[in-house]
Amino acid sequence: MIWVILGSFLAYTLFVMWFSWYKTRGHKMDSADGYFLGGRSLTGIVIASSLLLTNLSTEQIVGLNGQAFGESMVVMAWEVISPLALIFMAIIFLPRYLATGISTIPDFLEQRFDLRTRQIVSLLFLLGYATVFLPTVLYSGALVIDGIFGLSTRIGLSTFQIVFFISAAIGLISCGYVILGGLRATAYSDTINGIGLIIGGLMIPILALFVLGKGDFIDGVGELLKANPSKLNAVGNYESSVPWTMLMTGLFFNNLFYWCTNQSIIQRSLAAKNLAEGQKGVLFAGFFKVFGLTFLALPGIIAYLLYGDSISNADQAYPTLITDVMPVILSGFLAAVLFGAILSSFNNVITSSITLFTLDIFKPIFKPNAKERELVKTGRIFAVCLATFSVIIAPFIIFAPNGLYYFLQEMNGFYSLPILAMVVVGFFTKWVSAIAAKTMVITHFILYGLTKFIIPDVNFLYVFAILFPIDVLTMLVIGRWKPRERPYVMITKDVVDLRPWKHVKKVSVFSFVLVVVIYGIFSPIGLAEAPKGYYSPWSIVFLAATLLFIAGVVWYWRRTNKFLETQAKLERKTLETTSAKSEKVYTGESS
Repeated sequence: MIWVILGSFLAYTLFVMWFSWYKTRGHKMDSADGYFLGGRSLTGIVIASSLLLTNLSTEQIVGLNGQAFGESMVVMAWEVISPLALIFMAIIFLPRYLATGISTIPDFLEQRFDLRTRQIVSLLFLLGYATVFLPTVLYSGALVIDGIFGLSTRIGLSTFQIVFFISAAIGLISCGYVILGGLRATAYSDTINGIGLIIGGLMIPILALFVLGKGDFIDGVGELLKANPSKLNAVGNYESSVPWTMLMTGLFFNNLFYWCTNQSIIQRSLAAKNLAEGQKGVLFAGFFKVFGLTFLALPGIIAYLLYGDSISNADQAYPTLITDVMPVILSGFLAAVLFGAILSSFNNVITSSITLFTLDIFKPIFKPNAKERELVKTGRIFAVCLATFSVIIAPFIIFAPNGLYYFLQEMNGFYSLPILAMVVVGFFTKWVSAIAAKTMVITHFILYGLTKFIIPDVNFLYVFAILFPIDVLTMLVIGRWKPRERPYVMITKDVVDLRPWKHVKKVSVFSFVLVVVIYGIFSPIGLAEAPKGYYSPWSIVFLAATLLFIAGVVWYWRRTNKFLETQAKLERKTLETTSAKSEKVYTGESS
């Protein structure tokens, strides 16, 4: 049957490759916009698919299900809370990004601060991608592929060795996509793989419920609901990996960085053909993120009910479940879908990395007058170097102590919050200087690094909740002490149509309500149970503080929007008056 699995795997994988080639043939790849941003031509559904596939790779599928196996549905927060950050992206961040016509986040930071700030942030992104994100994607993908094909058993290699060889294969194929097709090829492959991932991802919990119910799906659902209701509780206490008190603070700050300022994610939105399509793609992705819990957390709970403590490494729970419940004839299809998800995350981060390196480091520092063909060539060479480095690092992720997904998010903290703070302060202030941004980066590195030594056992989300306000406050204080010489004025460029999607507010409200409903279902007032004393009295105090924080954010956002609208009206009036005077002078009506 190995030939059946291999045949279906190759058939699906080759079809996706052909589809990507077909959609990119004849497309100009010799310009920076054409290669790095797909010619700014992506539609909403392509953006949504690419966002989902960039995010939903095997490091998340394996990691989150592993955490759910060891803990409970509390880990669904990483998925279900995401739409709130995507609402901010659609309404606040994306209009500003597209108005300025930027290609990268550091591009905006150069406009707002200076060239050196741009290069510092580009280096932060590249270091994070090369040392943490890309190796983790390869490692988790290798575990899944090995679990489906049983390569380590058949060949007799260790986990370390098999991870290296599978990672090398993924890196080689990924370079083919990136080098030959650029962003456009990866985005269209994501569209097909997105459909496959939804189908394949939902198959696992459905088939697992049949196994849990000993052949009866309804019995399996009943067993899931009754066997251990505490595993269905998504509202974590202070000891949980995601305490509920962090949902709108530490976790929300993390999500704001990821969905609103992370180059590998927002590059899809920057390639939108207009603002309306960009907002559609972002909000559609948020809608589907809510239902990600069905294949990113539930399989881990089902695996726990099936295997109990017989699995010592939680990250092996999902690969084991796939091997046991997936019919052999469908294993190749699922392997191809998961392989596509691995490629998607790897491709898109590689594409973002070469964009950062080429436009933010190579061109300004080494060759300011480089032609566009030369920039594209340099990006392709850097893609090969970065992929090679990530393949070498990937096997060492096996030594991560706290689980795959937790390790990834914790390490991101070294660069995520400073970048988010710079963008937020850059948007909403005019006088904060570049020296404030650079000082804040150094301060954050020191403080976050110290927390790893002084309080290593404290959940990093608590650290996020404290450090992000400190980062913002540091910039504001230093910016007041040493302000810019002249106030910052956002320069707008006529790159794409900036008319918003007419349904953006309705869909945003619907997504928010959906998040609240899902949390109600997976809580003690819904399907779950919580032991006595699980929540402390301080939770009520923190709830009140969180609600006040949300109310303050909403008030500030509305006040800022009114201010910006008033400024825009004044600018339009000034422009109209100036134009009228110029016309009178031109026609000779006034001297």
